[in-house]
Amino acid sequence: MLLNKIVVRFKNGSLLKGKMLDFSPDKRYFHLELESGEIVTIDMEKLKIVEIDMEELKAAFFVKDFKGNKNYNDIYDDVIAGSGKKVKVEFSDGEVIIGFALSYSPERHGFFIVPADLKSNNERIFVIKSATTKITFL
Repeated sequence: MLLNKIVVRFKNGSLLKGKMLDFSPDKRYFHLELESGEIVTIDMEKLKIVEIDMEELKAAFFVKDFKGNKNYNDIYDDVIAGSGKKVKVEFSDGEVIIGFALSYSPERHGFFIVPADLKSNNERIFVIKSATTKITFL
């Protein structure tokens, strides 16, 4: 089974890096195998696999690599054929991401976007709707 590299950013600002084991946009929970060397301590127990509650997240970033480039500023000008409608997502923490969404439904708790910057470290992002302030189709 191919495991995707993922960075999960929580609404409280914290983040975890790892490989997702059973992510589904239709489920509320999934499990994350933490990046090598990273351990979470919960009630005196050290864990390398943690259960993630999606409603605690801002977004799940499916990344090319865990290092990324902190000095890189995304430029959302690329056109990605077949990736859906262009959308601007404004998060409650002030971050703004522009990408393409194939399917968006206001009734669902989240949706995928492909960033409109092919040089971005993010391959796709699962946005948690409750972490946003505004979603605008461009």
